[in-house]
Amino acid sequence: MEFHHISSSLRQFRASANSYLLQFEPLALLMIPLLTLFFARLLHSMLAAVSEKGLKSSAVELVMASVKLVPGVQRYIDAEKQKVVDKLQGSGKSKRDGWRSELPMAGLGGEVIDKMKDEKLKDVAWQGKCSGTVYISGSEQEGHFSLINEACSMFAHTNPLHLGVFQSVVKFETEVVAMTAALLGSKEKASGGQICGNMTSGGTESILMAVKSSRDYMKTKKGITNPEMIIPVSAHSAYDKAAHYFKIKLWRVPVDQDYKADVKAIKCHINRNTIMIIGSAPGFPHGIIDPIEELGELAYTHGICLHVDLCLGGFVLPFARKLGYPLPPFDFSVRGVTSISVDVHKYGLAPKGTSVVLYRDHDIRKHQFVAVTEWTGGLYISPTIAGSRPGALIAGAWAAMMSLGLEGYLENTRKIMEASKRLEEGVRQIPELFVVGRPDMTLVAFGSNSVDIFEVNDIMSSKGWHLNALQRPNSIHICVTLQHVNVINDFIKDLTDSVQTVKANPGPMKGGLAPIYGAAGKMPDRGMVQDLLVDFMDNSC
Repeated sequence: MEFHHISSSLRQFRASANSYLLQFEPLALLMIPLLTLFFARLLHSMLAAVSEKGLKSSAVELVMASVKLVPGVQRYIDAEKQKVVDKLQGSGKSKRDGWRSELPMAGLGGEVIDKMKDEKLKDVAWQGKCSGTVYISGSEQEGHFSLINEACSMFAHTNPLHLGVFQSVVKFETEVVAMTAALLGSKEKASGGQICGNMTSGGTESILMAVKSSRDYMKTKKGITNPEMIIPVSAHSAYDKAAHYFKIKLWRVPVDQDYKADVKAIKCHINRNTIMIIGSAPGFPHGIIDPIEELGELAYTHGICLHVDLCLGGFVLPFARKLGYPLPPFDFSVRGVTSISVDVHKYGLAPKGTSVVLYRDHDIRKHQFVAVTEWTGGLYISPTIAGSRPGALIAGAWAAMMSLGLEGYLENTRKIMEASKRLEEGVRQIPELFVVGRPDMTLVAFGSNSVDIFEVNDIMSSKGWHLNALQRPNSIHICVTLQHVNVINDFIKDLTDSVQTVKANPGPMKGGLAPIYGAAGKMPDRGMVQDLLVDFMDNSC
């Protein structure tokens, strides 16, 4: 009886529905569901964009996309964009005139060395004038430079991919990793005693490997298939690259008033898809150590990964602590830290192209490797992004660490830390400038509320100094190296003079980049700024 009642109700509903729908055109009945689906997908995309980029950025992008539909607008924007790219490149186009585009008919033989020396003379005078860039002191023909060059040349044809052939560089890599790990807490009980890692081509690859390994580890551990990563806005751009390459949703969280990672803000973004959070020691823009202990507890409590970016500080902070500098913990002695990246080619004074990525245990590192079983060329496995790797650089890194030893690094750290503090105090003595935060290490960022800091940077560039322009807040920084130890007074004098020059004659200097940096900082459409950078790179390489 109950079934009969339900059947009767369904027949009545069908008759009523058909009767109601008879008033509509068949085409309308077909189009309405399709249009509803279309607008639902459109709404979903809009909400996703707002969720990822924020309401303001999404609105700006929508307005700009609409404006570009007006005939002629896109052509005008492209033309103006090219003007900016040309200005960023300076005389870049004319420099490329005469560059070789094919092999010479007859080889130069040994004369190629003379040719290379001639080309090298065209490089700018970087000795003691660059922010970071070159970390070894002295000239390229003597001392530590000469030692590294000789070590690299001895192993110029080696490749650790061939484990059984080049056993020497395999040994060197293992020992570089182990020695680096020992500096960062591997010998302490709290580390768990399983710290392991590999050498990479630089900080970016180390970060990429740590992110990739964390993603795959968390997929295995917690089944996360839509991974998300939380980083402070001060974190290096390599994390944006990692998110792009490995399809990870990236959340950038504002820093606190001291320019450190805001633990509470990061905590608010953690959800079931979060795979990792990031801390830096120090953060590259401002030279300030993030609260690694608090971040470690946060990561440990939520069962997610914490990567500590020690690319800049890995070969300074451990020695600075031994010298008595009051520094917060930053390594594997902190509970919750799962991976660390550290560049040997910075303050480790190794040849360019050498970095180390470390993991708390082998279970995490195993997810870094790629093993191929079905290739006709045989079974294949590679530890990092590169297959073949330059054994010469590994040998150079080993030579650098072994030649300096603990005492050498301690003495170098003492020199650069003292030089950094002198530079910081010198900047603070210039009334028109302010130091961004309280730098913990060898990187000092400074801005101004009374003069255009980018114009100051252009004047400093005209005096031969090569500094880094920053944003949010607008500022510039210098990364102090052994090259700067004896020129701090010269730097402060030139900086003081540059500030006074801009103060007396405000306005961009001819050929300077201040207007471009200033405009980029104020430009609401960040997509357009991104296009500028892409066009600049496309025209530069």
